Amino acid sequence: MEVKTTESLVDELRWRGLLYDMTEGAEEVLAKEKITGYIGFDPTADSLHIGSLVPIMVLVHLQRHGHTPIALAGGGTGMIGDPSFKAKERQLLSEAQIDHNIAGIKRQLSHFLHFEGVENPALLVNNADWLLSLNLVEFLRETGKHFTVNYMMAKDSVKTRLEGEEGLSFTEFSYMLLQAYDFLRLYQEYGCTFQMGGSDQWGNITAGVMLIRKVLDGRAFAMTVPLITTSTGVKFGKTEAGTVWLDPERTSPFRFYQYWINTTDEDVVRYLKYFTLLDRDEIAALEHAVETEPHRRAAQTRLAEEVTRMVHGEEGLHKARMATEVLFGDRDLEGLSASDLLDIFSEVPSCDIPADTLRAGISVVDLALHCGLDRSKKQIRNLIDSGGLYVNNRRVESVDQALALDDAIEGRLLVLRKGKKQFYLVQVQAR
Repeated sequence: MEVKTTESLVDELRWRGLLYDMTEGAEEVLAKEKITGYIGFDPTADSLHIGSLVPIMVLVHLQRHGHTPIALAGGGTGMIGDPSFKAKERQLLSEAQIDHNIAGIKRQLSHFLHFEGVENPALLVNNADWLLSLNLVEFLRETGKHFTVNYMMAKDSVKTRLEGEEGLSFTEFSYMLLQAYDFLRLYQEYGCTFQMGGSDQWGNITAGVMLIRKVLDGRAFAMTVPLITTSTGVKFGKTEAGTVWLDPERTSPFRFYQYWINTTDEDVVRYLKYFTLLDRDEIAALEHAVETEPHRRAAQTRLAEEVTRMVHGEEGLHKARMATEVLFGDRDLEGLSASDLLDIFSEVPSCDIPADTLRAGISVVDLALHCGLDRSKKQIRNLIDSGGLYVNNRRVESVDQALALDDAIEGRLLVLRKGKKQFYLVQVQAR
């Protein structure tokens, strides 16, 4: 891990657009001391999504600047759910579901943070370790007494829900106290003096700062990052196809890569600052490329490469590039599995063919006609004669060419291509 020494953490976060607000004195402390800071992650699923990348990158920068990052998994608070700026109460998860989700989150965080082998290893802590054993009466006496209802209701996240139709359950209302108590425990056990999170978490974070001051006469700090939106005002990470996950089983490396490749010129420089570790000079050069040669999409390509590499490693990036070359270039299909191809060509026309038909052999003309690639055998023969028909991205050289089961990838798929971009997927049916 490269340790940053040329500029302060605050300067870097500010330049990258990752700093929204912080409590008084925070910048001075970060400039003089090595601190421990934490961000909480809600285990509502067994995978994080790209909306989690902003807080993850803040922890990455924290560690690269010599500080100690703590990723707090909300195994306890996740059983309640944070009401902050949510329209309705979340579905409550079981303890077993949450434990399963935390295991998946830890695997993903290890792609970004160094948990061993460095002087300031990251920590993953589960707040279920202390919250699930809390005695209610003791908690109300020792923690609840420091919060007035007026104080809690003044927080924007609470006011928003109280003004809505759904209202706010007592369960969710108590969330602020539990998050504040988390900060207190991390302060006591790990010397953690900073809590960071999205700007919507300001009320919860400052509640923890206040609790540490009242209970221990300690000094703690809050720092928030902006909530990211696209240039059109849409919340970052929201797509028509749904959530973009970090788990390759939920969102393949190819689709993950394509998400970043499709970033607009208006957003790409900001995203390079947020989601990569490229330095000022590298990003400035890519910004110049956007201005002078936008058609080359050099910035989008570099963004997709950097983020995919961080999340899925070199192997995942290699597969994503291969899949992209198959779909948008002339690359053959060697090295790609049937599952990869089903993902790549999930939105192209498809047809089925019995395995027995392929075992017996079928002419490429008959197969193309069967799949509706053209309206007549004559048109298909003319297409072949002009060099415009491909099977598995290899040009069909003769109208007499036949295909057998061995030509199907894993005995399951054939990919037909008409011209440059018209793909057709042939799925082999066992019966």
